[in-house]
Amino acid sequence: MAVLVSKRAPSFRATALIDGEFEEDFSLDRYLGKKHVVFFFYPADFAFVCPTEILAFQDRLADFEAKNVAIVGCSTDTRYSHLAWLQTARENGGIEGITYPLVADASKTIAANYDVLGGRYDYNEAGEMAFVGVPMALRGLFLIDKDGIVRHQVVNDGPFGRSVDEAMRMVDALQQYEMNGEVCPVDWKEGQESMPNTREGLINYLRKRL
Repeated sequence: MAVLVSKRAPSFRATALIDGEFEEDFSLDRYLGKKHVVFFFYPADFAFVCPTEILAFQDRLADFEAKNVAIVGCSTDTRYSHLAWLQTARENGGIEGITYPLVADASKTIAANYDVLGGRYDYNEAGEMAFVGVPMALRGLFLIDKDGIVRHQVVNDGPFGRSVDEAMRMVDALQQYEMNGEVCPVDWKEGQESMPNTREGLINYLRKRL
């Protein structure tokens, strides 16, 4: 698994479904210099854990937008699969009402470039190249700053849903560091005390907790 933290987020152009409409040439580059981005991959449309995450991000979308953060989802499904799922009511397992971009990575190149594509190519007993596993995205999430640099990533296997609260906590930590240069200790949350990135800062932090 590639570690992209501190590196430039892989660039791409692809079709995205945004509030029910297709955009043919969508790119995260639109946010450069303007917004932080939470870019997350999910395994498949019409799945079971996936809508719980997608809908949870929508439910918290206003909170992210208030912090100038864009939410973007992506899977290896087609644009038409995205649309059909969006047109399916929530009570029937759909994601009706999702307004943020859902990228269609049918070629699987975006997931591969972010190194979250499940499975691998290998040779079978006949010496033929074959794909082992299921070629769909793992649950990867990447927090990208305004300069296009990945500052945080987490990757879960398919059965395990992620925490939207943790994604927000990492946004808060990044913005706290960007605003005042102070670092965020274990389990730090917005409103709590951060500390100077110095030995003295650590000592003072520990002393307060004795």
